Amino acid sequence: MIKLSNEELTVAINEHGAELTSVKDVQTHVEYMWQADKKFWGRHAPVLFPIVGRLHDDQYRYQDKTYSMTQHGFARDQDFLVTAQTATSVTFTLKDNDASRIKYPFAFQLDIMFSLLGRQLSVEYRVANPSDEPIYFSIGGHPGFNVPLGDSQGMFNDYTVAATPAQTYSSLKLDGPFSDVDHPTTLNFERPMKLNHDLFEHDAKILQLNQQPATLTLTSGLNEHGIAVTLQNADYVGVWSPYPAKAPFVCIEPWWGIADAVNADGDLTKKFGIHELYPQAMFNADYSIEYF
Repeated sequence: MIKLSNEELTVAINEHGAELTSVKDVQTHVEYMWQADKKFWGRHAPVLFPIVGRLHDDQYRYQDKTYSMTQHGFARDQDFLVTAQTATSVTFTLKDNDASRIKYPFAFQLDIMFSLLGRQLSVEYRVANPSDEPIYFSIGGHPGFNVPLGDSQGMFNDYTVAATPAQTYSSLKLDGPFSDVDHPTTLNFERPMKLNHDLFEHDAKILQLNQQPATLTLTSGLNEHGIAVTLQNADYVGVWSPYPAKAPFVCIEPWWGIADAVNADGDLTKKFGIHELYPQAMFNADYSIEYF
């Protein structure tokens, strides 16, 4: 377990999956991150790579060969190497290997950088293609936040998620686990979205950002605590809590990619939302979380 700290926050990140597991306020000892109670969801903030969401039959095709891969890919279950570290920052690295190439026949290097500054934790993804052929991938974050936060006796329904800019966003619904790309809709965030568990009856609420900068802020009127997730260039952001379990947390998930379309034919190169990275090129994406 890697620890970062400053005068405001202490942060813990597991080398297994490069998974953020804890963010605590130094003074109040408030724990902001969901603590992976398996009764509801046994993870904290998994990394989604090289796919986001589900594939039809947990399979895809590339160059006439079929590969198997389960939801959200394999990176979250791999041990990363720590390749740089200071008191307030760390870089985790994962490279392709014999096991990964059985599921994903591409050479890659994935670096994940965490940087703590004041009350803000920045997360940067860097995907490098060291080969002479294009690679195809998606990537995303899945951080879960305690609701309620702090010593409040409040309820899940006391919290809201506000968006900046406060506007109506393009949205995609899920049909089962798959993206209904042929029937786009909208989500009105001109006012904050009040949380209730029934919101997630049909899975995540997905905003189609198209790399428009946005901030989603989770707060209540019960105390001063909250979190704000800022996205500079994300393709999508999902808001999710498991249903029908009345879980005391919500995830705000920046995605560069999305689950298979309902009518996907399995060709990875044509997958909706996939990123193509040219030989010797590098992909960069980032988001930040402010804890208050």
